This record gives sequence, structure tokens and C-alpha cells, in this order.
Amino acid sequence: MKSVLMTGCSSGIGHDAAHGLKARGWRVFATCRAEADCERLRAEGLESFVLDYDSPDSIAAALAEALSRTGGTLDALYNNGAFACPGAVEDLPRDALRAIFETNLFGYHDLTRRVIPVMRAQGHGRIVNCSSVLGLVGVKWRGAYSATKFAMEGLTDVLRLEMQGTGIEVILIEPGPIASDLRRKAIPHFERWIDWKNSARADEYRGLLHRLYEARDKDRWELPAAAVTEKLAHALESPRPKARYYVTKPTWAMVFARRLLTTRGLDRVLKGA
Repeated sequence: MKSVLMTGCSSGIGHDAAHGLKARGWRVFATCRAEADCERLRAEGLESFVLDYDSPDSIAAALAEALSRTGGTLDALYNNGAFACPGAVEDLPRDALRAIFETNLFGYHDLTRRVIPVMRAQGHGRIVNCSSVLGLVGVKWRGAYSATKFAMEGLTDVLRLEMQGTGIEVILIEPGPIASDLRRKAIPHFERWIDWKNSARADEYRGLLHRLYEARDKDRWELPAAAVTEKLAHALESPRPKARYYVTKPTWAMVFARRLLTTRGLDRVLKGA
């Protein structure tokens, strides 16, 4: 039974992936930041324990727990946990960027560095990082999240090159709109960091707050989290995995738009996004 350590499994993409890979015969270590979520996942039949990207001690302990259960091996790592902090770039305090990078990038990097020696020793492994269409193009009000994903794309591309010949495959998954709790979970970060009432863009914020707080209909391009799990399974199981997996039509559209349009032309396309 192959083993995979996964982060961000409390809901959405990670939750579906944990159950989906288990159904395919994988031994899944489905981690979450909160013990209460881990307890719920254990009740669902998953092996689950805490992994908090913001804590190096938590990362070390979680990896040690996974390795203790497998006898020291790990076939795959799926870095998935992340959060968003919506707001105009000019309204993002330094500490807000520091906080989101700590989770969305530095935590990924820390865990990955700890896993690589294990995979080197066994001569194989798959490291899959969950990026986003916002790692391909920037969209207004999502600057902080997009910045972490752009940085992840660069770091992952270099790691992929450096791991050639080691037996370790490094892969990116880039979802577009997926049914998840990302928007709801972004609210506390928005309320903590964005002083929108005193912003030069206060009127624009008033027109946009309903997107954050109010229930909305499903986006016509939105896919269920299972669409990401399908790509993840291919990334982990294919003898020749792709370097990148695009999920949803908007992601594919942005891939082609970046190739075909000038920067100003792409700006015009994204203006109303």
C-alpha cells in the first residue's frame, strides 16, 4: 500500500482528495490544523493528525508520526493547505503578507525539505503542490493569495529541475474555481487585516462585500473538488506524470491567454474579473 501525506484536509479539495485516494488503495495521512477536524476525519475512517504550516515543530511532529506508521517510508506528499486574505494590494499591511506567506509558501517549503531526504533514501517519491489559476494570472482584490501562488510556481519549477535524476517527481496542480470553503475561511483574515472603511477604495469595498459575506449561486465554471482529486490521482499514479495539471476551463483559458495576449491585452481581459 503506497502512502501519501496530505495537508489541508478539513474540507474542500483536501477532504475530497483524502477520501478519493483512500478509495483507490492509498494509505492516506490526512492532516489538518485543528485537532477537532482531525477527530472528525478519524470518525470518517481516515488516519488523521495535526499539521500546522505555521509551526515548524508541528510540521516535524506530523512527518515523524507518518514515518513511524510506515516504518520510515513515504511515497508521496500533497501540499494543499492554504488560506486567502482578500483586499486591495495598497491596503495589505506588511504583517498580513507575512502571515499568508508563512502558511501558503514557507510551510510548504519547510515540509517539502523535510520529506526530500526520506524520498532520496528510498529512491523515489512524488511531491505535488496545489497552486491555482491565480498562480498564472493576477486578479484584483486577490493580490496576497496570488503572490503566494506565483512564488510557489517559481519555487516548484526550480525544485523540479533540481530533482531530475533522483527518482523524485515534482508536480503542480492549478485549479480554477472549485467548490470549497476558501471564501468563507477568508473572512477572519479580511476582518483582521483590511481596514477597508478607511481605505481610498471604501466605496469599491462596499460594492464588493456581498461577494465575501453573502451566499451566492454556484459559479457556472465551478467544478466539484473531485475534479482536482482526479488530476491528483494521475499525478501520483502515472508512470510519466505531467509537470502541470490544469483544472477547470478558466484555468485553461488563462493558460492560452498568457501565451497569446500582450500584457496590456491580458489586463483588459482580467479587468472585470
